[in-house]
Amino acid sequence: MGIRIGILGYGNLGRGVECALRQNPDMELKAVFTRRNPGEVSILTKTAKVCSVSEAKAWRGDLDVLILCGGSATDLPVQTPEYAEFFNVVDSFDTHARIPEHFARVNDAAQRGGNTAVISVGWDPGMFSLNRMYANAILPEGRDYTFWGRGVSQGHSDAVRRIAGVKDAKQYTIPVESALEAVRAGGNPELTVRQKHTRECFVVAEEGADKAAIENEIKTMPNYFADYDTTVHFISQEELDRDHGSIPHGGLVLRSGSTGWEGENRHLIEYSLKLDSNPEFTASVIVAYARAAWRLSQEGASGCKTVFDIAPAYLSARSGEELRASML
Repeated sequence: MGIRIGILGYGNLGRGVECALRQNPDMELKAVFTRRNPGEVSILTKTAKVCSVSEAKAWRGDLDVLILCGGSATDLPVQTPEYAEFFNVVDSFDTHARIPEHFARVNDAAQRGGNTAVISVGWDPGMFSLNRMYANAILPEGRDYTFWGRGVSQGHSDAVRRIAGVKDAKQYTIPVESALEAVRAGGNPELTVRQKHTRECFVVAEEGADKAAIENEIKTMPNYFADYDTTVHFISQEELDRDHGSIPHGGLVLRSGSTGWEGENRHLIEYSLKLDSNPEFTASVIVAYARAAWRLSQEGASGCKTVFDIAPAYLSARSGEELRASML
C-alpha cells in the first residue's frame, strides 16, 4: 500500500496534486474533500472518493497526509491549523510577510495532535527559498535578488477574485528588465520591490459593480499590491477566457557575492524556472514534501516544518543508496 493521500480543495492546485500523484507510484489518492456538492465534482482518479469537507475529520486514521489546496488569503490561515491537529498536512501558504505567525499557529496545532505539518511549500516560497538559503550560506558577502514572472500569480489572482464586485480575475507579475540586467552585471544595486516588478490585473467585474472602488482596493491591498506599480484592466469574461486561460509562471533567484581576502573575486548564482503551469509545478513540489511529511511522522516527528527543516533525501522515492549511486 502506498502513502495514502487526501486532497482538500479541488481547484487548479487540487487537480495538479491529483496529476502529480499519478507520477509517484509510492503514493495513492484516497479522497478529495470539497466545499461544493460532491455529486457535482468529477475527478480523474476512479479509485478515490469525493466527499464533503464536513466529512474530512472522519477520515482520521485512513489518510497518511492531507494536502490543503485552498488559497492563502482566507483559506489556509484557518484550515491548516484546524486540520494539523488531526492529520499530517502540507500547504502552500505564500503570503511571505505572514509566514512566521502562520508557522506558530500550525506548530501549536500539530504538536497537540502529534502530527507533522509542512507549510509554505511550492516554488516561492519553497524551491526559491532553498536556493536563497543555500546561496547565502555559500556567499555570505553578497546580496539576494528574486524576480518573478512574467506569469500568473495564483495567490494574487485569488486575492483579487475575493474583492466584492469581482466576478473573475488574473494577475500577472512582470520583472523590470533593466533591474534584472543591472543585477547580472554584478553591480549589486539596491532595488525596492517597486523597482523590480510591476503587476498587471485583468478583471471581470460583476454587472453594476463600482469599478473605481475595485481598482482602488486592488492597488491599496497590503502584502499584495500596495508596494507595486499596478495596472488594472477591466475586460469581459469572454476576453479573459480567450486570452488568459493558461497559468504560466516562473522566475529567478540570484545572489551576487564576492570571495577572496579583499573580496576581489565576484560570483553570481542564478536559479531559474520557466513553468507552463504554475499550479501543476507547485503541486509537484507539494507531493514530494507530502512524502517527506509522512516519513518524518513515521520517525516520530511532530510540529510544523518548512523546506529549511527537511533533508533533500526525504523528498525522493529513491533510497539513500540509489541517490548516492546516481545523483551524488
